[in-house]
Amino acid sequence: MTAFADRNTPVQPENAIEISGLTKLYRGKSGEKLALDHVDLAVPRGSLFALLGPNGAGKSTLINILAGLVRKTEGSARIWGIDIDAHPRQAASAIGVVPQELNLDAFFTAREALDIQAGMYGVPKSERRTDEILARIGLTDKADAYARSLSGGMRRRLLVGKAMVHNPPVLVLDEPTAGVDIELRQQLWNEVRKLNREGVTVVITTHYLEEAEELCDRIAIINHGKLVACESKETLLRRIDGKTLKITLAEPVAAVPPALSPFEPELQQGGRLLVLQYRPSRTRIGDILDALAASRLSVADLSTEETDLEDIFLQLTASGQDRQRKPATAA
Repeated sequence: MTAFADRNTPVQPENAIEISGLTKLYRGKSGEKLALDHVDLAVPRGSLFALLGPNGAGKSTLINILAGLVRKTEGSARIWGIDIDAHPRQAASAIGVVPQELNLDAFFTAREALDIQAGMYGVPKSERRTDEILARIGLTDKADAYARSLSGGMRRRLLVGKAMVHNPPVLVLDEPTAGVDIELRQQLWNEVRKLNREGVTVVITTHYLEEAEELCDRIAIINHGKLVACESKETLLRRIDGKTLKITLAEPVAAVPPALSPFEPELQQGGRLLVLQYRPSRTRIGDILDALAASRLSVADLSTEETDLEDIFLQLTASGQDRQRKPATAA
C-alpha cells in the first residue's frame, strides 16, 4: 500500500467513506454520554455529501473519529477503502479535515502554515503545491502575513488550504460557514464545487438545511447520536415536503376565506398577515394566488419559508425521542 491515497488511481473504492456500527461512549464523573449509537453510513465516491444535525448531535464526534482525533468505542470505519484501525497513517492520508475552530498558530505565515502541514504528512518538498494552494484559496497576497494578522474569513480559507496540502481524495468541512459572512460563504462554496468537479469527495457537516439543499447531492441526518435518514437530496426533500407562505394583505381582513382552508390558514398582525402551509409537490403558489384573487384579497407582499431542521426531525422521528430508529440506508 502506498503512503498516500490517490483519487486518480485506476482502481477506486465504490464508497469514499464506509462506517459500520460506529459507537462512541464518553465516560466521566458526571456519568456516561452516548455520542454515537451504532451508526451505519456510506458516502459514495465523488459525491457532495451533507451530514446534518443540531449542535451536539454527534457530527463532530464522527468526523474526529475519521480524522484520528477521537478513539471509537465500537464499530469500524474505512476511508478510501483503508481501515482506520489496521492502517491509521494511510487512512489519515486519504482525508483532509477543515475543523470548525480557527486553530492556527498565530506566529506562522500562511506559507509556513501550509509548508509545515505538508511536511507533517510527509509530502516531499519537490511535490508540495504551496503556491498553487495559496492561489486557490485567494491568499497569494497574504502568503507572508502572520496568521494572527489575517481576518476570520482568511483564516477559514487557510484552514481549507491546510486540509488540501496532501491532495486527499476526501475532504471534510466541519461547520465551515459558522460565523462567516455571505460573500466568503459563496467563495467557499465555489471552491468546494470546483474540488468536487475535480473528483474530490466532499463531506460537509452543518445545521443549515439551505446549505445542504444548495450544495449537496446526498444528505444524512444525525440526531442524538443516531442516523435518522440517509438519502439523495431529492428523495429526502420529498419526504419533508412542506413550506410556509406568508402573505401581507393590502387591507386587513376579519376572517379567512373558505377557499384557503386547505392551507391551515392563520391570521396575524390584526388580520394584515396571512400565514399558509402548503406542499410544493401538490400545490403551486400560483394556485394559492388564484384562490386569493377569487376571494377578492389584494396582496401587498409575500415570502416563503422552508421547513426547518427541527421540523424535519419531528417528521422523521414521529413518535419522539424514545422511538427505536433503525439505521437508514441510502436511497
